Amino acid sequence: MDSDNWVVSNLQGALDTWNEKMGEIVGLLTASPADFRGGGIWDAVLSIHGAVQAVALALLVLFFLSGLVKTCGSFAEAKRPEVVLKLFVRFVLAHAAVVYGLELMMAFLDVVQGLIGDMMDTVGFASAAPAALPGEMVEAIEDVGFLDAIPLWAVTLLGGLLVTVLSFIMILAVYGRFFKIYMYTALAPIPLSTFAGEPSQSVGKAFLKSYGAVCLEGAVILLACVIFSLFASAPPVVDAEAPVVTQVWSYVGELAFNMLVLTGMVKMADRVVREMMGL
Repeated sequence: MDSDNWVVSNLQGALDTWNEKMGEIVGLLTASPADFRGGGIWDAVLSIHGAVQAVALALLVLFFLSGLVKTCGSFAEAKRPEVVLKLFVRFVLAHAAVVYGLELMMAFLDVVQGLIGDMMDTVGFASAAPAALPGEMVEAIEDVGFLDAIPLWAVTLLGGLLVTVLSFIMILAVYGRFFKIYMYTALAPIPLSTFAGEPSQSVGKAFLKSYGAVCLEGAVILLACVIFSLFASAPPVVDAEAPVVTQVWSYVGELAFNMLVLTGMVKMADRVVREMMGL
């Protein structure tokens, strides 16, 4: 609702910032890394991935020889056909992981992105109503005189600042998840090369688990946003008989609490995924 009142404009401006960041979150959760910001970042990541892949192929041999020494007690044992076959299969699979790991990682990310899209379509989150001040409160604020509006300015400044800060904290957490995908993709060949040796394969397993957790963070973040959207779909209940300052303070306090809960859940998305998956 448009209004010339400074208190109303300030509060609605903070809510507009929140709505903008919520929309940006939806865009980040459904965006492909290859298309983000025109694809320039992805091209740089692929170039780094190619350079790291050359180093990883050399490390692949090193990890393989190291594993061969630690798993085989003697040279005679290494000549046994079943041992040779096992080592050969391990080396081939590790080499394939380094060479084709990018395609496998992107395929898993596409699956998670599809899951996020299905969740959004199921609950209709993309068309969720934006947060806005109730019309009754706008009218009550506009009817307040100049002197009586002074306490409202303080409440509005604090509430608007808190909502704006929470908006940026939340979007930073989502951007952090997006950038982690870039980092995992760029450096993937090195941890994947550890599969060549049995003693070092735990590093590769930990990397795949961590990458899966980063991808699934998007589903947890979306779920948190959906729950918040449904939880906050009805505006906070305000006593219409109370003074306007009390009404605004009650409204801003409850709204900020809901937003603080959502921001905390977004920040804790990685921990939630790891606890759910036992990572």
